[in-house]
Amino acid sequence: MSRIKIVHLITGLNVGGAETMLFKLLSNMDAGRFENHVVSLSDIGVVGARIRSLGLPVYGLGMRPGRPTPRSLRVLMRLLRGQRPSVLQSWMYHADLVGLPMGRLCRVPRVVWNVRCSDFVGNSSRRTTGWVSKACATMSAYPDAVIVNSDAGRRFHSALGYHPKQWLVIPNGFDLGRYKADPRARMRVGSELRLDPSSLVVGMVARYDATKDHQTFVRAAGALNTKRPGVHFLLAGRGVTWANDTLVQWIDEAGVRDRMHLLGEREDVPELLSSLDIATLSSSHSEGFPNVIGEAMSCEAPCVVTDVGDSAAIVADSGIVVPPRDPTALAAGWLRLLDLGPEKRSVLGGKARERVQQHYSLDHVVTRYQDLYLSLVGD
Repeated sequence: MSRIKIVHLITGLNVGGAETMLFKLLSNMDAGRFENHVVSLSDIGVVGARIRSLGLPVYGLGMRPGRPTPRSLRVLMRLLRGQRPSVLQSWMYHADLVGLPMGRLCRVPRVVWNVRCSDFVGNSSRRTTGWVSKACATMSAYPDAVIVNSDAGRRFHSALGYHPKQWLVIPNGFDLGRYKADPRARMRVGSELRLDPSSLVVGMVARYDATKDHQTFVRAAGALNTKRPGVHFLLAGRGVTWANDTLVQWIDEAGVRDRMHLLGEREDVPELLSSLDIATLSSSHSEGFPNVIGEAMSCEAPCVVTDVGDSAAIVADSGIVVPPRDPTALAAGWLRLLDLGPEKRSVLGGKARERVQQHYSLDHVVTRYQDLYLSLVGD
């Protein structure tokens, strides 16, 4: 039986939720049945290098964000005509918008969109995204299927005007072998940060972006510090460093410089999450299915999350949900978990991992994607 060839077209390949899910998918698909190629509209980025390490072809078209050029489109056409895939799977709005006409022009039999967020804001940094998503809404009847990773995302895009032939809600999946509790992680991370072994640590792993709302996290840290001055705060992710003047200003205004640890982008995310007493995500908007919540739950870190996208449904009764953009509520959520004590937090963390095992295992999610591709090709 010949393998089904799939070209994955994605807006970019720097570290992010969609990019991470693509890497996990490609790492676990059945290589005997599927042949995968990846094309980034921009550059190859960090995740592209990881995908190449799997032995898969990765191409970068070098487009500037939101600005396709005739040359880059010609390169994409040559790739599609040369590879002759059975399925063109695009990831995120810009790739969806480019991928549909290019796929049809190059006679790719099946085109699938993958939509990853649950809303967007109309400020200047998102104007292009808003325009592109609305353009996609007018074209949404033409792909063979549209995948969303959250129920919130489906509701939002339906209201926006998306009317596909087939909706599929396929959540993000998590590698429970890689993301798991590690009792030694607390000691290693604590040693790096020069913390007393008894120190309590609240942390968030997220790139510096308006959607993640680091300002609310920092203000909540200031509020908690007035009630529990011994707590430390860990932030990791691209752009989360002491060179970030805006972030540092918020930290100084909150009076928690001596309690805040900014680690930047890290490769040891499972270890960082395992070292936390509480994991959190303070996002204000645009989340669909945040990877970091499932990763933290897999590491048995009890979570406090804002009610954005499917975050509340993911944690259910294994964590605490608070309103977005509310530092006081976020600090109160942290305090509730801290007041439980270590034994009850451990029980809650175990419950969180069980929830991931039951609903969001990577094996189950990969099977969903593979079954879709098989059904589209008629295998």
